[in-house]
Amino acid sequence: MTQPPENRACPCGSGKPYGECCLPLHQGGAASSPAALMRSRYAAFVLNLPDYLRATWHQSTRPETLTLDDSPDWTSLRILDSNQTGNKGAVHFQAIYRLVSGWGFLEENSDFVREDGRWYYLRGNTSEGQLKPGRNEPCPCGSGRKYKACCL
Repeated sequence: MTQPPENRACPCGSGKPYGECCLPLHQGGAASSPAALMRSRYAAFVLNLPDYLRATWHQSTRPETLTLDDSPDWTSLRILDSNQTGNKGAVHFQAIYRLVSGWGFLEENSDFVREDGRWYYLRGNTSEGQLKPGRNEPCPCGSGRKYKACCL
């Protein structure tokens, strides 16, 4: 997938334009917090940027290679909690993706570490499942509309 124009909404769901949100990080800038790094990494999954994902993965746990060929159709990100203390941080998030028959989610509690002023993804404990949104809940596609008025 190609990167969206700088003035379009960032795939991470922050509500900011991509050019003001994740693009500077994708071009080598340092994330200000574990949550900002998590958002930029999610956007990298959406935009098929495996080199960025590897570059922001801590060297002690980084895979030698990374391909996103079998990555699902990611639709939205929900940051459920985040914190940082000194050079350690954590982010609890849920990433929603589209399935042929509905919606799925990946939920993760991720650990981050800061070295030389840069945050890195260290590891995460994940779980996956099928998402069954109610008619009046926000649509999992990230549109901000109710499910019944969007993708139902």
